[in-house]
Parts: sequence; structure tokens; C-alpha cells
Amino acid sequence: MFGLYIHWPFCLSKCPYCDFNSHVRENLDEDPWLNGILHEIKSYAEIMPEPKIDTIFFGGGTPSLASPIALNKILNEVQKHWQFADDIEITLEANPHTVEAQKFKDFRSIGINRVSIGVQSLRDKDLKFLGRKHDVKEAKEAIKIAQEYFERLSFDLIYARPDQTLNEWQEELKEALAFGLNHYSLYQLTLEKGTAFYQAANRGDFKLPEEELARDFYLLTQDIMTAAGLPAYEVSNHAALGQESRHNRLYWQYGRFLGLGPGAHSRIVLDDQRYAVYNVKSPELWAEKVAKTNFGQKEKISLPLQDQTLEFFLMGLRLNQGVKHQDFKDIFGMDWYKSLHMEQVKDLESQGFLTYDDNHLRLTLDGMLCLNKIADLIIA
Repeated sequence: MFGLYIHWPFCLSKCPYCDFNSHVRENLDEDPWLNGILHEIKSYAEIMPEPKIDTIFFGGGTPSLASPIALNKILNEVQKHWQFADDIEITLEANPHTVEAQKFKDFRSIGINRVSIGVQSLRDKDLKFLGRKHDVKEAKEAIKIAQEYFERLSFDLIYARPDQTLNEWQEELKEALAFGLNHYSLYQLTLEKGTAFYQAANRGDFKLPEEELARDFYLLTQDIMTAAGLPAYEVSNHAALGQESRHNRLYWQYGRFLGLGPGAHSRIVLDDQRYAVYNVKSPELWAEKVAKTNFGQKEKISLPLQDQTLEFFLMGLRLNQGVKHQDFKDIFGMDWYKSLHMEQVKDLESQGFLTYDDNHLRLTLDGMLCLNKIADLIIA
């Protein structure tokens, strides 16, 4: 599979938990950003004659702030240079503000067929704490509008918030499930360095749940969602069978993707060599870079084989299905035994943190709770 990620870096405000490349600009003119994206598409198409594109993802930032006209120009330019797969998935991230929800009909008409809405909470006091500009009423109205135009629809919620109880989260999840969606993204609140929340927590302004309670939140979430027919297919993502995000699966299964726009990342293959590409983060500097060099790249790194295999396991172990030996052989042309500490694998299997055979490696539920630690132990 091959996918495009297109980054719209602008937001109405910066959420205190967010460490994504997002920027607040007053009186934004979208033309410089749009022209830069169109230029990048043409430039990459000249060196990457892909047979087809399976997924396109408009992320941010808040891409639903963009005009449907601008996004339509992007999709038309992509289709001029690359073939769309017959069942292409085109996703738009959106916030639930009324002004954005009113665009959903137009977004659907230009070919976007999946929407992911950043609701984050169904409690007004927590939306205020999370720095969100919408309220619960507005969020629910946006979901209902989206359901009119999109069969494939997801929304995000953040749990394990300060002072939140398990019973409160259970009730909130039941309200979310009442919408009858086929996909939900459910994230534990984490403190990322450089964010306002990270600084506030260090000052003692609030505390996140202790590790044992955070574990209980996670396990409760798995129980409720599995019972609802929406089991986790990745650490934080739940879906009915066949309704998983194809674009995100592409990341986790170590597929190839091209990132366009300020701060976007790529994993592309040129002349049989895999590269990691990182774009300039500043929207203005990125636009200048594209104008001068045809690309917005800050770094283009040829990935050594060891780094590639590390990424394969780090991404794939997030999936409920784990990683397959055959997939590893298909990508790297070799067996995976030299890339794993087999003694550690067998030891962790005996402790119930993972299951392993010659064809398959996956983490158990207990293993998912300490994914990063396990990855450090088993990956050579």
C-alpha cells in the first residue's frame, strides 16, 4: 500500500496537551499553503511514479478549517499525477465547531469519504480543561451532521483525566457508543514535553491518575468496547470488523507514505532505498523552501537496515494482531531471528506478555500496557 499524508498546520488555538506541529495565525491566507502543496505534489510525482494511491489523509492542525475548494484542488492535482485505487480511503480530521460541521456536505462532494472528529470529551467541564473551543452540544450536533454524509466516521475521546473516576468514564463511553459509529479513537491523557500541560503538571497544577488506576482505565475501555463489537485493533483505536482506518494501518504495517506540508514526515522508497523525510515545521519557512527547491524537506535520511527493522517492530506491535514473519520477509528479504532477542521473547512469553511462534509475534493485553519496555527488551 502507498498513502499520502497532507498536513494543514493551522488551528484556531493551541490545545494545552497537543505536541503536534500546529500554529495559530490571524487572518490566514490559505493560498501560499495551497500553492506549496500543489508544487510538492508535482515535484514528488516526477520522482515517484507510484502505480496507485490507496489512502489520503488530511491531518493537522485542523484541516476542516480549509475551504472545500482548496482541498478539492489538492485532490484534483494528486489525481492528475497518480492513479486512485478503486476503493481509496480519503480521510479528513475535523473539529466539531458549527462552522466546520456545516462544510461536511461539501467535503463529501469532493470525494472525502471518511471523517475523524476531535470531540475529546462529552463533559463540558473537561472540554474547558482540555482547552477545546466547542461544547458538548456542539460536538453532538457535529456528529449527527457528519452521519448524514459519511458512512465511515470516527471521533476521538481522551480519558484518564485528572479526578475522573472509572464510573464516570464508563458512563461517558456509553454515551459515545449510543451514536452507533463503527470506529472510535480512545486515548489516555499523556504529558508531552514542551506542552502547556507538561509545564502545568510539573508546577503541581493537576495530577494524572496513578499507574494502577491508569491501567484500570485501559482495561475497562477494552472490556466495554469489546462487548460492543468494537475491539481494539491498535492500542488506542477500536473498530468493527472491516472498519479500521486503512491509512493508520498503513503506518503500523510499515507501508510507504508520502507526507506533504509543513512538518510532515515520510517513509518513501527511491532506487530501492528507504528514506525518512522530515519537512520544515514553520509554515512560512516551509513555503519558502518549496519555492526555492521544489520540496519542503528539512532532512532526508537514508535509513540503515537496523533502523528499518526497529521501526517495523515498534509500529507493528501496536496492532492487536501483532507482526507476521512473512511480512518481515516480504519487506526485508530475510528472516527476523537476527532482529530479535529470542531468549527475551521466550521469557516474556512464559510470563504472559506476548505470544510467539515461527510465523507470528503479538503482545497480550498485559503486554500492551508496557509496550515500550517490551520493545526495548526484545528488539536487537
